[in-house]
Amino acid sequence: MLTLTENASDVIKTITEQSTQGNSAGLRISPQESDPNALTVAPAEEPATGDQVVEEGGARVFVEEQAALVLDDKVLDAQIDQSGGVQFALGTQA
Repeated sequence: MLTLTENASDVIKTITEQSTQGNSAGLRISPQESDPNALTVAPAEEPATGDQVVEEGGARVFVEEQAALVLDDKVLDAQIDQSGGVQFALGTQA
């Protein structure tokens, strides 16, 4: 199952607080429609049916079924750059 770094948890909580209304909100990771080999990340009010829900450090991530297969052994990290942009990175779990 996907895990989150402390940085990723903090960034995800900030994003969901700023862009959603619900207490059950999180970020949803799913394959891009135009390129199924690429993933997209977007705020979501709640998980979709079939999503895997990852909760760590108060952050929630909803992983679409096909994306969950790819991310099963991964760690999600995130950083905010100087201009306020968010950069997500994936690593392999130890």
